[in-house]
Amino acid sequence: MKKWIVFFMFLCTLSVAKATDDPSWTIRTTDYGQERYFGVAMGNGGIGILPEKEPFAIRHVILNHVFDSEEVSKVLRGINPYGLQVEIDGLPINGRQVSEWEQELNMKEAVMSTQFVAAQKAKIEYRICALRHMPHAGLIRVKVHALEDMNLNVKNPIAVTDEYKEEKSNLLNMNVNGLQMNIARRSASSKHRGVLVSASASFLFGDMKDVDLQQHDNTNRFTISLKKGEDFSFALIGAVCTSRDFIDPQNESDREVSYAMCEGVDRLMELHRRHWAEMWKGDIQIEGDEEAQRVVRLALYDLYSSARENSRLSIPPFGLSSQGYNGHIFWDTELWMYPPMLFLNQGIARSMMDYRIDRLDGARKKAQAYGFQGAMFPWESDDTGEEACPTWAMTGAFEHHITPDVAIAVWNYYCMSKDRHWLETEGYPLLKEVAAFCVSRVDKNEDGSYSIRNVVCPDEYAINVDDNAFTNGAAMLALRNATKAAAICGEKAPAVWKEVADGLRIPRSEEGITLEYEGYDGRVIKQADANLLAYPLGIITDPETIRKDLAYYEGKIDKGGPTMSFSALATQHARLGEGDKAYELFLQAVRPNQLPPFGVLAESAGGSNPDFMTGAGGLLQTVINGFCGLEITDQGVKQVSSSLPKHWKKVTVTGVGPERKTFTREQR
Repeated sequence: MKKWIVFFMFLCTLSVAKATDDPSWTIRTTDYGQERYFGVAMGNGGIGILPEKEPFAIRHVILNHVFDSEEVSKVLRGINPYGLQVEIDGLPINGRQVSEWEQELNMKEAVMSTQFVAAQKAKIEYRICALRHMPHAGLIRVKVHALEDMNLNVKNPIAVTDEYKEEKSNLLNMNVNGLQMNIARRSASSKHRGVLVSASASFLFGDMKDVDLQQHDNTNRFTISLKKGEDFSFALIGAVCTSRDFIDPQNESDREVSYAMCEGVDRLMELHRRHWAEMWKGDIQIEGDEEAQRVVRLALYDLYSSARENSRLSIPPFGLSSQGYNGHIFWDTELWMYPPMLFLNQGIARSMMDYRIDRLDGARKKAQAYGFQGAMFPWESDDTGEEACPTWAMTGAFEHHITPDVAIAVWNYYCMSKDRHWLETEGYPLLKEVAAFCVSRVDKNEDGSYSIRNVVCPDEYAINVDDNAFTNGAAMLALRNATKAAAICGEKAPAVWKEVADGLRIPRSEEGITLEYEGYDGRVIKQADANLLAYPLGIITDPETIRKDLAYYEGKIDKGGPTMSFSALATQHARLGEGDKAYELFLQAVRPNQLPPFGVLAESAGGSNPDFMTGAGGLLQTVINGFCGLEITDQGVKQVSSSLPKHWKKVTVTGVGPERKTFTREQR
């Protein structure tokens, strides 16, 4: 009877919370029979745990920046300690026994909850999270309410993927001040680089009375008999550690599990929520459009869950949701995902810059290998900082705008932080090397202008062209920023930096259209390119020219191209005072790309490769920099003129910059 009262009180508390909480923080689905299901990764910047719709199913665990390689490097899936196999009266619980299924993503607390009735004998709810304060650990909390007398059998198999060899298993059994610790561990080495990965797990019980806890076949398991109306709760704590982070990952994964067990579930969740509450001080609030609010919150959750401060790591195009693009780092980071983090989370933004600074030596070596000066960043970067692009793709050899892209991001970090010591010791050394590369990369023309020849554009349908507008514009901006940084650091910039920056060619048609490259003839383009000179580069500022370029290129973007193109166009229309046109393009970047049931973004319309963090970054820029009008300048953040869609009442951006300021834009 006592257990039933406690359970009733829990349900009352839960229902009150759901009734009073802002619904824009949650996304819910009840359609278990849906054919297309694309989950949301529970990430903490260290690991990403991807739940499925099937009871207790985890598709995989992604390890942040832990690579193995065969032909090219590829981020590893971790050994999965979060598997649960549940039986009721000997019947395995799977999709065939499920009714009244419901799943809910709580973005505020970064928790995925699933509940269902199993075989008409039990109501089960479980909640998954990657613990924010423990970057290698995740927690699953399970509540069982018996609808009939029943026997519950649970085991925790730890799954190893085919990416590993030399598997080992270990069981640890000890009692610490009355707390029974049965820890199971599996470890293995990646097939090619020999990265050692270890995963440990253990059950946690609030009350072990009547629980028969066992270890069998290197697996933790338990059984318990429940009477009709009784409630039972348990949790599973798991940690995944690697030799990238620890000399002894095997014992470390055990230590992290035992630490979590001694902390207890309540304490773990308290700290998890506290850390996420700190993250959400950088937030976006939209009044008047519930759909847009959820879309923006999910985009921000995606980026927050994929990174963490002090990690010295960046965000790949699919975050910690999958092995998409092999987990490599592209321009997607600096141009699309980094800017929202620069405004809303200084710790993550700094780590993204640390990532590039740590790999400056690799960029120097690449420049030398191709006959250039300074530093030449790889199009696809992995842990080594060397080029990780597959050899069949010309992007690795020729998409050179990545190097000034990195420099622009570094300068913007200084503009936001005003950290002169950082600029002198870390930022300017990188800017100086990029400037040297840009100068060595150009050719001087007979008329005294400069060209960059034979490149792949951001529009990757254009290969081996001359004077790409974006590549030249990015180099121009990088050189000017390096010149300003030199003055701040008390150094004299080489005169050639200004000469090249002022002389770089930006091709234009007789009608005044910015041409994507010399000889561009109006063909279909993969993604926004020349338009980016207006935003984010800020090189083209004349409103009439911006409008001409927008009108010319909008219809030329491949509708099957990546979603962030329309976000960039939307940002510019909002700044031109055309809020409704901006909203139209904002929706074009969202609705065709959303995948069921939570609305994660595919890379392109009609695609099925979620969760595209680059697209999320583009959407956030549309709201932060477009509708709200925020801009990073040499003097810090300023708010420029912009316009909201007619039905939006107000946009509020909180936690901006080191001072965590709040900016608003209201309907006029």
